[in-house]
Amino acid sequence: MGPGLTVKAVLQKKFSLMVFGWSQIAIDLQPLVVMLTGRGELHGFSHTLLGATLIGLLCGASGKPLGEWGLRLLREPRHLPIPWGVSFGSAFIGTYSHILIDSVMHADVFPFAPLSQGSPLHALISIETLHVVCLVTAVLGGFAWYALDRMQHRHRPDER
Repeated sequence: MGPGLTVKAVLQKKFSLMVFGWSQIAIDLQPLVVMLTGRGELHGFSHTLLGATLIGLLCGASGKPLGEWGLRLLREPRHLPIPWGVSFGSAFIGTYSHILIDSVMHADVFPFAPLSQGSPLHALISIETLHVVCLVTAVLGGFAWYALDRMQHRHRPDER
């Protein structure tokens, strides 16, 4: 979620952190099933560009209503509605960034499968460095988004 917080800080209302988060969960449902059942490839089809595209489409379509429901539960009406373009864009940023990060971290992620069983990004940087990047983007992006959101909210007191 660290990179997502940074993207949110930069794009503001043109990005939905709710839909991004939903896409992060959805793309890891297949590995969860494999871990629970012991059957299949841990990072299989869902962790390919084709799989990420299909999951992005599903999350873009379901993310708008689910994200809006979540924002109502959190009592954040000023972030409503989530436009369809924002929902699909956020879902694709979520699925593709997930594949990118997991491609660096895991040797069994083959983003170009079935065309290639190569993993060109694996171990590009160390896992420790990748964790630091994710943590730094979470802290800096989260702080920047919060600060910018508060400044915008302060200038519009009629939105409470």
